[in-house]
Amino acid sequence: MTMIASGLITGGLSIVSGIFGMSAAKKREAAAARAKDAAQKKLTYLEDNRQEIINPYEGIKDLSGSITNPMANLGVATQAAEIEIEQADISLANTLDTIRSTGASAGGATALAQAALASKKGVSASIEQQEASNEKAKAQGEATVQQLKMAEKQRVQNADVSGRSFVYGQQETRDVAQLNRLQSQVDGAAAAESQASADYTGALTGMIGGVSSAVSSAFTPPKAPPNTTKTTT
Repeated sequence: MTMIASGLITGGLSIVSGIFGMSAAKKREAAAARAKDAAQKKLTYLEDNRQEIINPYEGIKDLSGSITNPMANLGVATQAAEIEIEQADISLANTLDTIRSTGASAGGATALAQAALASKKGVSASIEQQEASNEKAKAQGEATVQQLKMAEKQRVQNADVSGRSFVYGQQETRDVAQLNRLQSQVDGAAAAESQASADYTGALTGMIGGVSSAVSSAFTPPKAPPNTTKTTT
């Protein structure tokens, strides 16, 4: 086989190998580009449609308007005092009538009137104490009810805030994880695309280098063998 034929065969093999290498690299590059574009579209869509940042406290209401002072409505038991005055007046009037009709001494009538007045005062004081005690107990009960209602309202508000914060946090965690996963896919596909492009360039460069080397070898004349003739004396 001549040097030219050998060079042509070698060059042809370099061309075939280069074409196959370039074709395979181009297919890998195109596939990587499609994968990168698909992942980038998903990433962009997720970024554009992430949940809005919320303020979990925006629904909090001012509950101060629900606070009242039940002690402000405590009543004073005046009816018993009025009864006492009326009874005292009646007792004194009756005493005077008795004095006039019986001619009793003024001292006895006065003592009777004082006894009747003292009795009425005792009844009046007892009634007032009971009414005041009832009013105080009622006010204390109302205060307790208000405290319980306020505590329940605060509990409901706190539960609403905690629930909204939990839901937002869970969704945010999922979104971030998905964003990271898609970004990793985009980066991986970009790296594969870049490597395929480099492989294509390498195959092309190798093919050109192989053909050039084969052509150069085919048309380079062989070197002459070294002169081994010995001179005799």
